[in-house]
Amino acid sequence: MKKAKESPAKTVQNEMVLTGIQLAEMLNLGTRRVQQLAEEGILVKAARGKYKATESIQNYIRTLQDKSGAKDAGSVDYFDERARHEKAKREIAEIELSVMRGDLHKSEDVKFVMNDMLAAFRSRIMALPAKLAPQLVGCKLPAIMNLLTKEVREALMELSEYNPQVFYAKSTEYVELSDDDHSD
Repeated sequence: MKKAKESPAKTVQNEMVLTGIQLAEMLNLGTRRVQQLAEEGILVKAARGKYKATESIQNYIRTLQDKSGAKDAGSVDYFDERARHEKAKREIAEIELSVMRGDLHKSEDVKFVMNDMLAAFRSRIMALPAKLAPQLVGCKLPAIMNLLTKEVREALMELSEYNPQVFYAKSTEYVELSDDDHSD
């Protein structure tokens, strides 16, 4: 007598029973994940290595729905958080590299350099009356205008000259790169 081929799924008292491999294929999971879900009580065991199909699939779907609902409610997803963390680390590394190249300056460095520049400008402007008064005694209006204009322009020129070396000297993190290293 020939044995009838065994069907992939067995029915026990109107309940379909699947092997771990069958359930894994059906749910698109690995067999180890099926075992973990069984340990968590999500998949219902019928016997060793066998699972109640209907109850297990319904529980698995319910769990997925609960997780997606929980995400919407503000729960923390490990992979999302890890991706955010990695993105933040990358952005920090890019900023640090920009500082090292001298493309970006720290606010305290800019504040220090700008305060020095503005203090020097203020001193120069405040010194104009004492410097020019003796030269202007007895001069006509056009000569006075020319001399004042010349001195003010010189002070403004000094203020407008940007020298990145001043910023680099202040920053301890700047690393001089050759033109080959600094290609954008």
